Formats: sequence, structure tokens, C-alpha cells
Amino acid sequence: MAYPKDLLSTRAIVKPGMYAVIPKDGLVNNVLPCLNGCRTSIVASPKMGASFVMYICDVQPGGGTIGSFGNAQGEEAFLYVISGAVKASGEGREFSLAAGGYLFTPPSAGLQFKNESSEAAKVLLYKQLYVPCEGFFPYLYSGNVNDISYRDYEDMANVHIKDLLPVELNFDMNMHILSFDPGGCHPIVETHVQEHGMYILQGEGMYLMDDVWMGIKKDDFIWFGAYAAQCAYGVGTEPFTYIYSKDCNRDVVL
Repeated sequence: MAYPKDLLSTRAIVKPGMYAVIPKDGLVNNVLPCLNGCRTSIVASPKMGASFVMYICDVQPGGGTIGSFGNAQGEEAFLYVISGAVKASGEGREFSLAAGGYLFTPPSAGLQFKNESSEAAKVLLYKQLYVPCEGFFPYLYSGNVNDISYRDYEDMANVHIKDLLPVELNFDMNMHILSFDPGGCHPIVETHVQEHGMYILQGEGMYLMDDVWMGIKKDDFIWFGAYAAQCAYGVGTEPFTYIYSKDCNRDVVL
């Protein structure tokens, strides 16, 4: 960083309990005891109203976990490689994850990762407390989004989606990739109980958050709380694509 060349300004908006937009330029480093050689920004946490924690982490060569991430009692964890490559492991199994690769570990198992290359990597980290469902339990799962075919979203040929985890009751959350062709949009303004944490992977779009339309672009982070009105459409010349979390497959606890 250096001295600013103009008035300090930001596109960041944080409405606790409702939604937040955190651009790349406003991210700050957090020192975490479970990570070394990583510049880590905590972009979603219960302090803003989220039921989960999400991190954007720049991993230097040789950097990674010290011990384990997401291994506290009841925590489930997810790692997604935005760029570069890392070696990851969970429950004694190892995975070489290139860009688009991911690893989910079940409650209390935790995951480990290390950048063994000579180039920096960028990863998305996620953890939350697992919500039990009698007769079901999640399991270790790994893959790469490049090996998953898109399907049309809500029968629209210009909006596409991928499910990263199996769609079944064992899992109380999922991660998805949603991609809008230029001009593609949500079919409705959504208002639902589920919350989302989103990281923009590609392109630009216009996003409705509650009653505000805002331009969103690559490397932005968005969080939506329950019942926040939301929808988007892609603009520009390339797809508007993001990865997002979604709580699912569980009833509301009173």
C-alpha cells in the first residue's frame, strides 16, 4: 500500500442482518492462529449477522494451515481454489487442487492445505456449525468445477448453474456456481429464508440488494441475510459468474 492519490472512497456497503458488499480494495489482513504465510480477510461472520464465516485467503508459496481449519466441535469446512494450486487433506486423504478444485470436510474433521508451488494461490474458506438431521450425516467430498457440466437455471438458456456438493439430506449446505450470459437475469426478485455468501469469479453485473441496485464486478464479495430481496443480471461482454453458499435441507429451528 501507499499514500492515497485522491479522496478516500469505497463501494462497500454493510447493512447488519440484511446484506453486505465488500470490494477487493477494502480488504484487510487478519492474523489467524491456524494459518501461516497467508493474507486472510474475514468477509462474513456472525458479527454482521451471518450464520457462517467466510474468508478470502491469499496463500504464499509454502503457506497454509497450522494444524487444522474448521475442526472445532460441530464445525464443517469447505475450501475452494480461486487461482493457483494447493495440496489439501481431510480425514487422512490428500487431494491436489488446481483452480476450481474444492474440498468439503464433515463436522469436527477439519481440513489442511499447503501451497507447495512457487506461485501464490487464492482460496475461499468457509465454515459453519452443522445442523443435524436424524438418520443422515455428511461425508468428505472433493471435486473440481471444471469437471461439472452446467445446467440451465430455472429453465433459462442464458443462466447456468453447477452444484458442487451432492443434493441430498446428508448435507445442510451447498456451494453453487451461477453464471449469467450478458443480459441473462434471475427470473424473479427472490425473497427467501436462506442466506448466501458470494464471491464474484468473473465479469460484471447489476445486483438488487433489498431496495438498492448496485454494480458488482470480479473479486467483490456479497453477503445476503434471510429474506433480503435479491436478483441480478449480467452486463458487459463476458459471463457474470460467482460461487455462493446456501443453507438447505433443514427445517427452521424454533
